[in-house]
Amino acid sequence: MDTKLLQILVCPVTKGPLVYHKVTNELISKSARLAYPIRDGIPVMLEDEARKLTEEEVIE
Repeated sequence: MDTKLLQILVCPVTKGPLVYHKVTNELISKSARLAYPIRDGIPVMLEDEARKLTEEEVIE
């Protein structure tokens, strides 16, 4: 994930910061408790496409 792009992107729901999770290849919004997928190198920043985080994932 390009670090410059990560600095620009924010969660579309909360407008908060995102964290790149290398293992799952997702952008994590802890404030919204959502994980946005990255497909073919392109972040899919749609709430409908995001996966809800489990309680354990939010704590990490």
